[in-house]
Amino acid sequence: MSQNLITALKNPDLYPHEVDGFQVIETHISWVILTGSYAYKMKKPVNFGFLDFTDLTAREHFCKEELRLNQRLTEGLYLEVLPITGTTEAPVLGGEGAAIEYVLKMRQFPQSQLLSTLQANGELNAAHIDEMAQQIARFHAHAPHVPLEHYQGTPEAVMDPVLQNFEQIRPFLSDKADLQQLDALQAWAQTSFERLKPLLKKRKAEGFIRECHGDIHLGNATLIDGKVVIFDCIEFNEPFRFTDVYADTAFLAMDLEDRGLKSLARRFVSQYLELTEDYEGLELLNFYKAYRALVRAKVSLFSMPAEASPVQRAATLRQYRNYANLAESYSTIPSRFLAITHGVSAVGKSSVSMRLVESLGAIRIRSDVVRKKLFGNQESENAVGAGIYNAEASAVTYTKLHELAGIVLRAGFPVVLDATYLKRAQRDAAAKVAEATGVPCLILDCTAPDAVIEGWLAHRRAIGNDPSDATLEVVKAQQASREPLGADEILHSKRVETHNSKSLDNLIADIRQRLPGL
Repeated sequence: MSQNLITALKNPDLYPHEVDGFQVIETHISWVILTGSYAYKMKKPVNFGFLDFTDLTAREHFCKEELRLNQRLTEGLYLEVLPITGTTEAPVLGGEGAAIEYVLKMRQFPQSQLLSTLQANGELNAAHIDEMAQQIARFHAHAPHVPLEHYQGTPEAVMDPVLQNFEQIRPFLSDKADLQQLDALQAWAQTSFERLKPLLKKRKAEGFIRECHGDIHLGNATLIDGKVVIFDCIEFNEPFRFTDVYADTAFLAMDLEDRGLKSLARRFVSQYLELTEDYEGLELLNFYKAYRALVRAKVSLFSMPAEASPVQRAATLRQYRNYANLAESYSTIPSRFLAITHGVSAVGKSSVSMRLVESLGAIRIRSDVVRKKLFGNQESENAVGAGIYNAEASAVTYTKLHELAGIVLRAGFPVVLDATYLKRAQRDAAAKVAEATGVPCLILDCTAPDAVIEGWLAHRRAIGNDPSDATLEVVKAQQASREPLGADEILHSKRVETHNSKSLDNLIADIRQRLPGL
């Protein structure tokens, strides 16, 4: 009936708006009829275990759930659920009488604006990723908490689908190397789970299990009116949606890395953390990324036809191995370090620290952001050392920076602290964090000509979106009062001319040479 109904719905007279033509997009669970201005999504009467659309009442329910849930992240994209009445051969859209089917009406957007398409065309950029980080952070902050008594989010609930992946993948494999890799991945997952179990319990108790999106990747994000819109969340399976916010975040990070966009994945994670300050959960990131990669690996095997030709089987196995190798990459032990920037305001420290994020996988923590989260967003009235920039507030800010740095390092990630660090005592305190966590400490001695600094200050004021309140007066006061690096500090420092891209390139190459595991 369904296929005949889709054919009958390709009649422009059925629609209360102009129809430019019909295009049907089919997935394993739905059809989407594109008409030009609007799209109509109809669910297939299928049962895959993890979803069951076989009953008309269920299809109506999940259409309404899809409308409700996706309106959390979109505005004016998901419009209404309409009944289809009449008969299969002569349907009526939104008519009176008994419904024979239901459709979800949506505003149509060009498929060319999907972020996955932009990425394939080389048009995806850092601004898109930053916008996604902001939206996801804001969404997670307001997402409903899953009740504590709910099974979802318990350590056992987290591990159930992880183990299921291995059980469902193994029958498809026959190559010895593939099976050995899968066994090693399962052993790593098990030991990681045992190590992370106290943290998983803590996350559950502290309310980090929320009604998330469940399926965030570039194929489910698009540009509408120049803004990134994330759509098509999981509506059909609560356990897929009732997860730790890190499981949601990990999906996009994994998807970016799968597409060869490691620097953007690192940028996304660091930006998300800056907005949420959820550094304590960072230890879960690679565990969830590996899980998401193996879900993709499993799905690739499930898509192989029962009577696959040798060519089809080889192509499927190649896709599977790409995802399995990606999952394996998350089990490696990274090289950690603590880097601090050293230099006056507007010298370009944030550009340097972002290079460490994108190139080396460091987590960036900025003093300007931390300070304003600690003391509010009021400005310093352009006075040197006043308000939230007085000595006491600065001491509290640096203490918080070092506390967060310790958390990131213990989670297994390198960290870069983006602050002026003009005082020896501040630098010594950072060095103690590195010593306590057994990692090298590197001072990034940032310099630029005065004229360049003045130009960057003017640019900041013009843009108006920088967290720093520094003025030229502040910069001059910093230059006069700064405590230069001592001879012992120079031994583990690297001078960076921030206005010189070659100097930045040399910095990254030098760190990689010192820490070859990066």
